[in-house]
Amino acid sequence: MVTAAIMQPYFLPYLGYFQLIASADIFVVYDNIKYTKKGWINRNRILQHDHPVPLSLPLKKASDFLDVRDRELSSDYSGRSLLNQVTGAYRKAPFYGQTLPLIERIVDYPDRNLFQFLDHSIRLTCDHLGIATAVRPSSEIAIDHGLTGEAKVLALCAAVEATTYINAIGGVDLYSREEFKRRGIELKFIKSIPFTYPQFGSEHVPWLSIVDVLMFNSLSAVQERLRSGYELI
Repeated sequence: MVTAAIMQPYFLPYLGYFQLIASADIFVVYDNIKYTKKGWINRNRILQHDHPVPLSLPLKKASDFLDVRDRELSSDYSGRSLLNQVTGAYRKAPFYGQTLPLIERIVDYPDRNLFQFLDHSIRLTCDHLGIATAVRPSSEIAIDHGLTGEAKVLALCAAVEATTYINAIGGVDLYSREEFKRRGIELKFIKSIPFTYPQFGSEHVPWLSIVDVLMFNSLSAVQERLRSGYELI
């Protein structure tokens, strides 16, 4: 019995992304998928002065038709600048000392290829969280990569011999349980339970980067949310 999950790469994504990874035996991360400006591939949000602010990776100007693996970080990218932004936002957070070394290792990664940078950050964060799921780039899996949508997901599941596929709850209208069942695959959706924890301000700001979760919660508390802080539908 093999459980698979498939997702685009995101920069320091929210807790639910890592819940999805942790719920699977194999996590396929798309590298040969079109980069989209409006998504979360190279940006996320952290808490600063009690408000969500963007944390972004600057990219070199390039064609809008390039895949994620063909994009590069800008030549003026500064890991130190990014680290200073995180430090300025969270220096007084209770688990700053626990989390800062992880952020340092992520932002100091020397490879300027966007996918390699994101893949490295996802793997480091999984290691930090104790997630043992195997992570594989989509392009390394032998399927017809001209496929799109549900057909591509089904092909990837078949290639890794998945018997269960777990998708984020946002994709509930994109896939057919009947079609997956016909292929011998059980389709499930993961729905994160809201996680409210003390931050600096009086009103909790939800769904921020995993950075925020780690800055305000012990590693054991975060690991417990990975195991139990969601529903499978």
